[in-house]
Amino acid sequence: MKALVYHGPGNKAWEEVPDPEILEPTDVICKIDTTTICGTDLHILKGDVPAVTDGRILGHEAVGTITEVGEAVTELKVGDRVIIPAVTSCGKCSFCKVGHYSHCQTVGGIGWIFGHLIDGTQAEFCRVPYAETSLYKVPEGLSDEEVLFLTDALPTGFEIGVLNGRTKPGDTVAVVGAGAVGLSAVMTASLAGAGRVITVDMDENRMNTALEFGATDKVNAGDPDAVEKIRALSHDGMGVDVAIEAVGIPQTFKTCLDIVRPHGNVANVGVHGKPVDLPIEDLWITNINISMGLIDGYSIDSLLRMVASGKLPAKKMATHYFKMSEFMEAYDLFANAAEHNAVKVVISAD
Repeated sequence: MKALVYHGPGNKAWEEVPDPEILEPTDVICKIDTTTICGTDLHILKGDVPAVTDGRILGHEAVGTITEVGEAVTELKVGDRVIIPAVTSCGKCSFCKVGHYSHCQTVGGIGWIFGHLIDGTQAEFCRVPYAETSLYKVPEGLSDEEVLFLTDALPTGFEIGVLNGRTKPGDTVAVVGAGAVGLSAVMTASLAGAGRVITVDMDENRMNTALEFGATDKVNAGDPDAVEKIRALSHDGMGVDVAIEAVGIPQTFKTCLDIVRPHGNVANVGVHGKPVDLPIEDLWITNINISMGLIDGYSIDSLLRMVASGKLPAKKMATHYFKMSEFMEAYDLFANAAEHNAVKVVISAD
């Protein structure tokens, strides 16, 4: 088969590799019908994730069709259309038993293994371990684009941003960064009852997209008075209840610290490749909470039902379409997403 293979920082290739095989009784093999590129893949290519080594097939988000099942698999069958989430779960370790799938202990002590510790989904076929406790069947009538972003972006914005940020009905939420995950937080903030959602970015097109996705206000991060303007949009001018960092650079994390109110919440979603200063000597007295994390995926089932009912227009995130033979072009575009007004790319089998 062909796959997108990592060959060290800055190097990747769409090339021939061996077909995946069933290795464990709980495995299935999936033909990848549709996949996408994540900002984390770009971090890997920058060398920010050293656990990813030369020869690894990248990708951790896909919709596929099962072509082969292991002997222990009884609830899935050949021909099933399935959502392949970023995080897998053995279902048996102490972390999985309490829903902390991001730290499943069975493979490397982490739930994110695709395109990280094992070969991923940016390929014509993929081996999926722990299939019955990790995959979700696609409901009849839903297209790949309607469910593809439930694999990572939408539940990440919702779980690590909105929910970890302890968003309550009526809260003012600022989402710093209007890329795919930031837009996912914007789109799902209303599910927790946010009263006001402020999008903060330096790109006007991205912020206008955020307004289409449910943001109520926008503030350009390049404005010298941006912090004051964001704080002024809170109900009493004291700052936002929830500040969601969705970029992964020191400046945007600092912005979140500057705009959050006392007793507020800073939810860091972005993947950081550099150290970030934490001025705890000033922050200790503010009673703020700072959270961060890797998606568990516990919200996927609920979000899937909302997509099926028409309450969550997940397909809106798809802005550009490619075939697998155009993988290199897709990466070039997504690496310069702002220039192309791209949110997420959809990459389908040739």
